[in-house]
Amino acid sequence: MTQKKPTTYKDAGVDIDAGNRFVQMIKPLVKSCSRPEVLADIGGFGGLFSLTPDKYARPTLVASTDGVGTKLKIAFMLDKHDTVGIDLVAMCVNDIIVQGAEPLFFLDYLATGQLSPEKAVEIVKGIVEGCKQAGCALLGGETAEMPGMYNAGEYDLAGFTVGVVDNNNIIDGSSITVGDKIIGLASSGLHSNGYSLARKILFEQESYAIDARLPELDAPLGEVLIAPTRIYVKSILNLLRDFTLRGIAHITGGGLPENLPRVLPHDCKAQIDGTSWPKAAIFKLLQEKGNIAEDEMYRTFNCGIGLVVIVPEQETDDIMMRLNGLGESATVIGTIAARKGEEPQVVIS
Repeated sequence: MTQKKPTTYKDAGVDIDAGNRFVQMIKPLVKSCSRPEVLADIGGFGGLFSLTPDKYARPTLVASTDGVGTKLKIAFMLDKHDTVGIDLVAMCVNDIIVQGAEPLFFLDYLATGQLSPEKAVEIVKGIVEGCKQAGCALLGGETAEMPGMYNAGEYDLAGFTVGVVDNNNIIDGSSITVGDKIIGLASSGLHSNGYSLARKILFEQESYAIDARLPELDAPLGEVLIAPTRIYVKSILNLLRDFTLRGIAHITGGGLPENLPRVLPHDCKAQIDGTSWPKAAIFKLLQEKGNIAEDEMYRTFNCGIGLVVIVPEQETDDIMMRLNGLGESATVIGTIAARKGEEPQVVIS
């Protein structure tokens, strides 16, 4: 009687040894973005983080979760995986800094059909860099190898962050008033939104190659599209030490028209001068090649503004000076005005 060959998990496509090797490879990377409050190395069932409540009168935890979306398709096309982790961190930490919360730690989830430890390390390098830019620790994560769930060489990323803010210092937009100024902080490109439309226009309709050199752009197309999302955490934390920030909005999916109302009082509207800031060439290219209407552009893309800060008029000049000194490209893009009835809360002219 012929004996069957023993079947292993690896035969089904899951390599436990590769997973263990990956964890050992990333331990030095994870340590490089640690914080004093982290109590254990990665590898445990849960990450340990010691919160020091004596630093706050009423400590309030703020959490956010997100992914990178179809921008990952650009990473696959370029076979470049060391920056999408920055995008992953940015989409989460930028969401909690708008409420005045300092990001404390981050956790990631990487899912793939077949684990390549070397590629996974490149991904984690980006996550670590994002954590460094945000000043938070990479507390842990999960790597899932799921044969048959993803195309060869592809993966998905998700993550979440937890931060803290004193309850008395939460920024919720309730103090925004008529006459306040609206400052826009420049984005580094598309960030992590609108890529489904961008890919449809550039690769399906126009049939551009990922490495195409177009006269409208100052770098190869793929390099422009993969540019990582800007992280605004340290600049905002710096401002909070000395200035009054009445409202902050992270300009993600939905653009200015959908995200600004999330922080505006019902009786206020934002009057935006759409000509007040320079728009990167990629936005002009997409609008022209896709024949995209102006209002659709603003609802789909950030159009050059990654974060909006609403401040008292009398502090505007000093805040602008500080932001530019911090390396941000900041512009006063509008003013808060009284809203009548049910008129739109965001008017871009």
